[in-house]
Amino acid sequence: MRDIAALSAAVVLLVLTNLVNNRWLPAWGLLTAVVVVALLLGIAHWAGGALELVGLTRAGLPRGARWALVIIGIVAAVYLVGALFPPTRGLFADQRTDSLSGGQVALRVLVKVPLGTVLLEEVAFRGVLYGLLLRIRGVYWATGVSSLLFGLWHILPSLHLASDKPALGSLFGHSVFGAVLADAGAVLFTAASGVVFCELRRRSTSLLAPMGLHWATNALGYVSAYLLGGLV
Repeated sequence: MRDIAALSAAVVLLVLTNLVNNRWLPAWGLLTAVVVVALLLGIAHWAGGALELVGLTRAGLPRGARWALVIIGIVAAVYLVGALFPPTRGLFADQRTDSLSGGQVALRVLVKVPLGTVLLEEVAFRGVLYGLLLRIRGVYWATGVSSLLFGLWHILPSLHLASDKPALGSLFGHSVFGAVLADAGAVLFTAASGVVFCELRRRSTSLLAPMGLHWATNALGYVSAYLLGGLV
């Protein structure tokens, strides 16, 4: 019963956090993330076995760090190959980086992405939710439910995705229906990504592995879009 109560509290907290970040106080996203991570870890501690529950035991950190470094290298190589070929170079275009300076991109890559996005979402979905669901119903439920919730988490931040990403705008169009399709696609894609992240945590026994993949895809995406801004 304590696990179920902890799971319910974590879900309610994340619903409120999503509204705070995307509707009520978006400018406070970084501070919100730090506070919510602390609250989530408090919920995990109350449920018992906090470090093991979220995949951050001391014994598992070296293995998780090795996994993370390898994954970051692979993602960097894939992005480099994609950027070198003109047919795929346009996929990196992102209007959210057009007005950013190099310093602002660095701030996102080194601070906002790792703390405001990766730490919050990994502790929430592959840490607390996955860990609690794993104890309650097993690995398949833990992977499926946490990944579904991860996809739904991206409904609000993906509402303007078609206009932000020219490649998606040309695919779905700029109508309301196109925006809905792009948003639905983002939800499905992030839910599928959640399955990959969960499997990385399971195989590496550490939260650091999905953290590495999450940071690499987001942060290196910003870097690629910024560097290729004048070429796409």
